[in-house]
Amino acid sequence: MSAGALTALPEAARELIDRPEFAVLTTANPDGTHHMCVMWIARDGDALVMATKARRRQAVNLRARPRATVLLYDRERPTRYVEIRGRGSVEADGLAAVALIDRLARRYTGADGHDTTGRPDDAERVVLRVVPERVRVHG
Repeated sequence: MSAGALTALPEAARELIDRPEFAVLTTANPDGTHHMCVMWIARDGDALVMATKARRRQAVNLRARPRATVLLYDRERPTRYVEIRGRGSVEADGLAAVALIDRLARRYTGADGHDTTGRPDDAERVVLRVVPERVRVHG
């Protein structure tokens, strides 16, 4: 598949992504080294979405260099994993980001949303989106 073309997620990848498994998001730092962080993740169609704060390194990196790799593995069977490489973007919609973090908190912790009460930086939350261009399922 040519660079930049959307790749549909295979069913095995969707099944793993739709479980509350932690994802590792990798972006490129200004000096070319990798920045990796553990994220809660969800799907929006075949795109992957995550929520973070606008000033966090992963958001800053994606704005400057819109490429990302996401890796998720099955905690019950760690040799089973999915690697997704693609085009990353940062969506500066604070309300959508807060709604996403609430949805992710319910999924990952069972809590009724993510407590943002009294946090002055709520408006600085953003949605990170990774559109798959290359998908590898192992195991």
